[in-house]
This record gives sequence, C-alpha cells and structure tokens, in this order.
Amino acid sequence: MPQVVVITGASAGIGRATARLYARRGASITLIARGRGGLEAAAAEVTELGGHPLIHEADTADARQTEAAAEATEQALGPIDVWINCAFTSVFAPFAEITPEEYRRVTDVAYLGFVNGTRAALARMLPRDRGTIVQVGSALGERAIPLQSAYCGAKHAINGFTSSLRLELLHRGSNVHLTIAQLPAVNTPQFSWVRSRLPRHPQPVPPIFQPEVAARGVLHAADHPKRKQYYIGAGTVATVWANRLAPALLDRYLARTGFGSQQTDSPAPARPDNLFAPADEPAGADHGAHGAFDERSHPRSWQAALSRHPVVTAATAATGLAAAAVGLRRRLGGSRGAA
Repeated sequence: MPQVVVITGASAGIGRATARLYARRGASITLIARGRGGLEAAAAEVTELGGHPLIHEADTADARQTEAAAEATEQALGPIDVWINCAFTSVFAPFAEITPEEYRRVTDVAYLGFVNGTRAALARMLPRDRGTIVQVGSALGERAIPLQSAYCGAKHAINGFTSSLRLELLHRGSNVHLTIAQLPAVNTPQFSWVRSRLPRHPQPVPPIFQPEVAARGVLHAADHPKRKQYYIGAGTVATVWANRLAPALLDRYLARTGFGSQQTDSPAPARPDNLFAPADEPAGADHGAHGAFDERSHPRSWQAALSRHPVVTAATAATGLAAAAVGLRRRLGGSRGAA
C-alpha cells in the first residue's frame, strides 16, 4: 500500500518540493493550502510524477478546518502515515511597526497552525499507535534575528511545544513519532509575497539553499523520526553552535548586519501579500517551489548529506564547533572595521 501523507503549505515552497518527492514514491498525498491556483498546480505535478493527490483548501490557523482536512484524508485515501506541518506566513518589519492584528495572524498560522495539525494527526495516530509527525522548523527557532520577531517567536514556540509533546509520547510508550527538521535560508516565494515594511526587497540571509535541499531533509526526517531533530544546511549548524558558544558575540554581529543582510539593493516593490489572503487568488496564479534567488542558491548541501549519516556527523562535530566560533569572531571584527 502507498504511504498516506498530509502536507500543509503544500502549494508552494518547501511544502511543494516535499510533495514532489513523495509523489515519486507513489504516495497518496493530501495537499493543504488556502489558494486554489497553487493547489491545482501542485496536484497536477503529483499526478505526473506518479503520486495520488487530494486537494483540500484550508487555513490551518482554524482548528476546525484542519480537522476537516484530516477527516477528508482518511475517508478518501486511508489512514494517515505521515503528517508534515509546513504552512506559515510572516511580516518583515521592526517589531514597533507590526500591528497587534498582524502579530496575531502570524502566530495563528506559523505556530498554532502546527499545533492544530499535530492535534488532528494525533487524534488518528494515537489509537492506532503508529504514525509520524514532522515539524518544519528553522535555525531561527534557536537563534532569533531582527526584523522577523513574529516568525522567530513562532518557531521558538514550535520547538517548546514539540519537546513537551515528545515527552508525553515517551511517557505513554507511544509508537507515534515526532521530529523537527530545522532548516536554513531557503529560496522560496515567501520573499516575494510575505508582508514587508522594509525599504528594500527582502531576501534570505546567505547561504541560501534551494527548496529541494530542504525537502530532502524533511523526507529523511519523516523516514527516520526517532531523532528528535535534524539540522539541515551548514548555515543552520553554524548558527546554532555559534549561538551556543558565543551568544553575546552573535548578538552584536546580528545587530550590526541583520538589517542589511535581509534586504537586496532593489527598492521594495508595490505588491500584494499573503498574510490574510492567499497570494494565488483571485488570479489563480501558481508560484511553484522556487523564489527569486535561483542564481544565488545552492542545489545541494554537504552538511545535509552528512546529517543522514550520524556517525560521520559526530566525527565532524568538533571541527564544526571550532569553525563556527572562529568565523563569528572574524565577522564581528570585520563589521567593526567597516562601521
């Protein structure tokens, strides 16, 4: 029997790239997002690649809509094997420029949407005592940066929520697995549709990876969920360890560089955003998996490949720690000289 997989945020970006990988396995996939245009395009790709799609328009910030998507999945495709929480939205702006309504909306989608998805999945997996839930996390869930306070807060919250829930599953001896794929900067359409009040066009902080790198990490986490989390991309590992080894230095470095590194040299264009309505409506546009930074994005990650081999990863950990600390001190010194 083919796997039954649910992916939230499946119409674009990492969710879209992950759906393609599962489609090549012949999986039955429920694609959840708000916009019909992206969902229909994603479903066509899944079918072409050998998978079996089910479209479900839903806002995962609404627990009832998320529950309805889970129910529709099991009625149409069968018991859910894997649930992947990936949907999010955000606002690029200093905290003082984000309204309470905007902050609540980001939190409702990027944090509570994961809670709602996890609840819907567990309601079906726990009685069967099997299944896997993957949270698509971020390096920003361990090390915050400026201009993304709502998103960083949500990703930190996901880490705490998931850790607490994992302990409850361990306590009851459950065979339901829960893991997190912590991702680096990824070239997705979000930088062209997330609400922004920055003077210039937002961009991911280099090094930037293509969505396929992230999707392979998510797929591996789902296949091997007994590890509580996976760090995908050298930038993620460097950020996490620099934060653990020299947090004060990293604070000063990011305070100096974090504003400029998240913006291109181009002025911010006038454009719609997807905070309260999908970006592919009403025109029915399809944004695909990739964003606007293909020329600057890496299609592969040596670190991500190593992370799939824990013995090799452990052998290189000491080198990674030292490199992160040395690199941070050099960068901070360089930014001082330029200031």
